[in-house]
Amino acid sequence: MPTSRHPTRRTLLGAAALSAVSLPSLAQSRTVLRISTPAVPDAWHAKMWTVFKDTLEKSAPGEFDVQINLNASLFKQGAESAAMARGNLEMTSMSAADIAKLVPEFSVFTAGYMLRDPAHQQRVFNGTIGNELFKVVSDKMDVTVLSTCYLGTRQLNLRDVRAVRTPADLKGVKLRMPGSRDWLFLGNALGATATPLAFGEVYLGLKTGTIDAQDNPLPSVRAAKFHEVTRQIVLTGHLVDSLFIAVSNKSLKAMTEAQRQKLALAAQAAAAFNNDNTLQEESLLVEIFRKEGLQVSTPDVAAFRKAVQTAYQNSDYARVWPKGLVERINATP
Repeated sequence: MPTSRHPTRRTLLGAAALSAVSLPSLAQSRTVLRISTPAVPDAWHAKMWTVFKDTLEKSAPGEFDVQINLNASLFKQGAESAAMARGNLEMTSMSAADIAKLVPEFSVFTAGYMLRDPAHQQRVFNGTIGNELFKVVSDKMDVTVLSTCYLGTRQLNLRDVRAVRTPADLKGVKLRMPGSRDWLFLGNALGATATPLAFGEVYLGLKTGTIDAQDNPLPSVRAAKFHEVTRQIVLTGHLVDSLFIAVSNKSLKAMTEAQRQKLALAAQAAAAFNNDNTLQEESLLVEIFRKEGLQVSTPDVAAFRKAVQTAYQNSDYARVWPKGLVERINATP
């Protein structure tokens, strides 16, 4: 009996030791995906990352460790692409302005009144134009765009009520814009005085009068509670805004082909969730804001479009846009 018991004990001890080794190694084998975004928790483009995480966990259980960081808590807005290039970040959602810093031709999508509506946006980026430009993005920025998100159509949001019919009516208005020259150019083209300010500082800036106005899609206005410190919305519809879910090429290359496909499908599911909910909310918000006491007005959009397009046509931006690109965008049904 004693001799038969010792091998069993050794076997059990060996199995326990093996288990102790295998469990940490299994945890270490998971692919870490750190995500950084300035999005506030209530925004659809923040909530979409949970859809991304859940979809990926369902299709590839235990293979990925998805870490979601909202409110620019990991990297400041605009610093994500540099962090990805350094290997300090795996994923983010980049704006057209973020991309245009390193891919100048992409600035065509920071131009006012270039994309007509959300459906036009998706057709452009999911077609040959998107494929061609995303290839340039991959080559120059070392990141791969996985899907395109509709962030909403940007409108003006004013601290005080004023009559706004044409760009001339915005003269002297300190309009908050993100700090890149692309955004500032657009703000000035609208007739205002573009004022750079980080997203996280906009609420207080409106409340104290540091800025007179801000521009964002209506769902973002509600998510960030800007309607609490403003009195008017002007439906300029000056930019159909986009976000691009992107992953660093370094991370992508370390994955198997099956993992890459699952990652792409999860990003597409996240974008679809964001797009559907953003469109639905956007359609309801004008009336909601009216009921909450904000004045909602519609300006002479044709006058704004003409002024903004003329400003871009006479700028250095148009010089870096590939020949025929604007015509191809316009020709996309």
